[in-house]
Order: sequence, then C-alpha cells, then structure tokens
Amino acid sequence: MKINEEKYINLIMYILFKCLNKPNLGKTVLCTVMYFIDFNYYETYGEFFTKETYIKSKRGIKPKHFRKITEQLIAKKQLFLRKEPYYNRTIHKYYPTVIPTSTFSKKELVVINSCINSLTDSNASTITKYAWKDKPLKKTKLNDEINYEDVFLRGNE
Repeated sequence: MKINEEKYINLIMYILFKCLNKPNLGKTVLCTVMYFIDFNYYETYGEFFTKETYIKSKRGIKPKHFRKITEQLIAKKQLFLRKEPYYNRTIHKYYPTVIPTSTFSKKELVVINSCINSLTDSNASTITKYAWKDKPLKKTKLNDEINYEDVFLRGNE
C-alpha cells in the first residue's frame, strides 16, 4: 500500500502546529497520535487516511515512512528538529517553520482533533502504555506490521 504523502505531510504539520506549546510532544507522542488518527479513521469510516504502515517495536509504534518524510521536510526547511531535555530524558522535538494549510475535510478533522485533544497531553511513557492496550497492537508480534483490520476487534473483550 502506497502512502498518501501529501496527506501525511499535512498531518504531521497540522499536529505540530496545533501542539506547538506542548513541551511533551516529542517523536514518540507524535508517532503514536498519528497511529491513532489512522486507525481510528479506518475504524470509523472504513477508509484509509494516510495509508501509513505502522510497526510494533520495543519502544512502541514506528511509522515506516516517518524518518524519510521528516528528513525531507527538514531539508526543505519546513521543519526543524531539536533534541530537548524533558525531565530526566531527552526528547526529539519537531517544530514547523511554515503555517500548515489544512486541506482536511470535516470528517477528517473530527478524528484528527479528537485524537489531538485526548492524547497530546501524555508523555512518551504514558501514551506508549496506553497504546500497548489497543487491540491491533496487542495482537501484533514485535517488529511486525500492525494490521488495520484489527481495529474491528476493539471492544470485543
């Protein structure tokens, strides 16, 4: 499945811009929020949002194309990365250098903003623990791709 790169970039920029003043929003939180947006959208509408492939890793959720896309945005000077202290850790914090142009539909914004509002106040440890309880993640073996279809197992416990 080929990702929708334009939508993917818009999503990263939108989340970062909306959460500009949140000191906890490092790479782990950002990637986890993106996972929930993609999977919640698929669960709600039966359609893919960014078509990103997510991998279950020891540290949580790893979007397959995240590094490549963020490196492109940094090279274009639309984003910059700074390693910052966050309590007793160092987080990778991304900053948009341009104001994003939201091309999202109303139904897309409902899912995006819902995930932003409910998840972006968490730190990396808290959001990772929360994500590990999600059915698609629970069902996936370490280092395997997380199956979008597994969202339909949510609530069946």
